[in-house]
Amino acid sequence: MNAQTTLSRFTSPSNQTHLQSLISFIKSTTQTFQLLQIHAYLLRTSLIQQTTFSVPFLNRISLPPLQNLNYSLKVFTQISRPNVTHYNTMIRAYAMTIHPERGFYVYRDMMRHDVRPNPQSCSFVVKSCIRGCLFLGGVQIHDRVFRDGHCSDTLLLTTLMEFYSVSGKCEDACKVFDEMPMRDTVAWNVLVSCYTRNGRTRDALGVFDAMRSGEHGCDPDDVTCLLVLQACSNLCAFEFGERVHQYIKVHGYIHALNICNALVAMYSKCGQLDKAYEVFQKIPNKDVVSWTAMISGFASNGYGREAINGFRQMKTMGVSPDEQTFTALLSGCSHAGLLDEGRLIFDKMQTEFGVVPNVHHYGCVVDLMGRVGLVEDAYDVIMSMKCKPDATIWRTLLGACKVHGNLTLGERVIEHLIELKAQEAGDYILLLNMYLSAGHWEKVIEVRKLMKEKGIQTTPSASTIELKGEIHEFKVDDTSHSRINEVYEMLDEIEKQLKIGGYDAELNDVGSKDKETRLSYHSEKLAMAFGVLATPPGTKLRVAKDLRICTDCHNFAKMLSGVYNREVIIRDRTRFHHFRDGRCSCNDFW
Repeated sequence: MNAQTTLSRFTSPSNQTHLQSLISFIKSTTQTFQLLQIHAYLLRTSLIQQTTFSVPFLNRISLPPLQNLNYSLKVFTQISRPNVTHYNTMIRAYAMTIHPERGFYVYRDMMRHDVRPNPQSCSFVVKSCIRGCLFLGGVQIHDRVFRDGHCSDTLLLTTLMEFYSVSGKCEDACKVFDEMPMRDTVAWNVLVSCYTRNGRTRDALGVFDAMRSGEHGCDPDDVTCLLVLQACSNLCAFEFGERVHQYIKVHGYIHALNICNALVAMYSKCGQLDKAYEVFQKIPNKDVVSWTAMISGFASNGYGREAINGFRQMKTMGVSPDEQTFTALLSGCSHAGLLDEGRLIFDKMQTEFGVVPNVHHYGCVVDLMGRVGLVEDAYDVIMSMKCKPDATIWRTLLGACKVHGNLTLGERVIEHLIELKAQEAGDYILLLNMYLSAGHWEKVIEVRKLMKEKGIQTTPSASTIELKGEIHEFKVDDTSHSRINEVYEMLDEIEKQLKIGGYDAELNDVGSKDKETRLSYHSEKLAMAFGVLATPPGTKLRVAKDLRICTDCHNFAKMLSGVYNREVIIRDRTRFHHFRDGRCSCNDFW
């Protein structure tokens, strides 16, 4: 039966049965041409002015799968007295489009026409502010929520939490959470997400424990577990991640593919490839995310050939790789120095799989070529890229220039970073160290002067180490830890032992006793010293650092692993460093 035949049954608007059928027909329509015929009928009979019909019709054409915002706006203007539900429909529709800010404009228009917003109105318009990056608009809505007395609506307050979280206002999001009269699991999950997004990862783990205490009436669900596993990955919190894994098993979430993929990623990012592979093998229907997580785990931990073998198995199983898969694979070739293999994969990525290389793929190739000393060739690769090179790829080449002592090219790279207006303190430190190594003292003075004039300062680093499920954080020259005096005493003792073994603090970029003192107090050294202090001999130490590890701390960790017979795993922002018997898995190139 076509729409015209169906509509002919509704010629008598007084027939309630037929009117109910019309509403059902509007809600079930799946074709645009049918909606056009319904619209014509509603206009001819003036039923468009009745909320019973206009609301479902507007809803149908404003939202997927039949969404047509231009058309729905015309319909909206044909309603002589739109109520709050009509406005809500339009606000919600715009919040889902590429022009979310228009949802805020509809809300503003609603206020001007003295239509009182309800909690749904505020929730939808806050989502518009989130997607449209309208911070001041969101704050105005929050004020309105207070004035209108909607502070008991959990869904609305949760949306406000998300707004403040995305805007980088973590404290405001926490304040909204604290003021909630009732908190459901969704609200707790948004709090975890807020902490993770805003760099308060340890607090995210604390939320998981708080929920499990049973005092709040909300147990962690599968979403909570996903978010907390991400936090464990960020902090290299292996023991805590194992606890989450156990919780997942007990509560029946272990069969969810996204949970299993998150576990593979978590164990890989904690340097526990055996655990990651154990979870990976038990996944019955591995998708591209599963394979990519495992390949990435091999890659970041320095097992390039294992990453390639995983890729071959993936193809054998009929799973098609995506952009992320090739980023992980090329990264594995880079970390393992597999030049020929990396070049072949880069070519096949385009010719065999039709994946267009992006800046991350090129970055891996540049890193790989720089590792083996082909820095000029790497520069040519950057200059021939089909996409615009970013600051990261230039920094990758700059690091290779420093390792191989190519001062001339390093100066050119700095010029490119200046053009991008993306130069950072670390870039100048690398250049400074190159000048120092080459004995160009005038250039050293010049760079130092330039850094001072520009007010460029190094970013204080932070490192974390996990002990019995608790995360301990250390910063440069830290004084805040409860056992910091013991840590410094242990660090002094370790350095005495290492110097006997031949360790000498790297004084590259300053060359003074003051510099030697400050190097001794780098965050990763403090974390390692705490690990030696607080754990039995032979215990593996896992440290996560938010910046690239410096040469001195790298040498310190290598020597410590040999002298103290400790396996030390340090994950910096570039890769994993597995220190064993005085050697590092990165072969001193990172």
